[in-house]
Amino acid sequence: MRQRALEYLGKREYSYHELGQKLKTYAEETDDIPALLEDFKTRGWLSDKRFTDQLVHARQVKFGSGKVANELRQKGVADDLISDAIARLKENELSNATEVWRKKFKVPASNRDEWAKQARFLQSRGFGFDIIKKVLNTKAEED
Repeated sequence: MRQRALEYLGKREYSYHELGQKLKTYAEETDDIPALLEDFKTRGWLSDKRFTDQLVHARQVKFGSGKVANELRQKGVADDLISDAIARLKENELSNATEVWRKKFKVPASNRDEWAKQARFLQSRGFGFDIIKKVLNTKAEED
């Protein structure tokens, strides 16, 4: 069990909860997964903080704070780590949303239906409505 956990951590970062879930599928009755995870945490091999930083870094270019926060919650990350990560993510959220919009659409919406389509796209990427309005209204004013 220990070797399998080390192999997983050798490939990428895992949250405490996520690694525990992954190991449960291979566990036998004699395996003590929480003790193993606590040992790894004590040694610094398993860190929810590092996992959160890595996930935010990987997702911030394509997704908004809402989607990233939801993914972190699903992975079992503590709420205080999520709120810290989201605060950092919100600093550049407008520029990230603008870049995501630019890659997909290139031209501002010409009517309400097109505006709604672009807004739904940005919303599906996890951006808040205040950011969506700023991106789409700024683009409309530029033309």
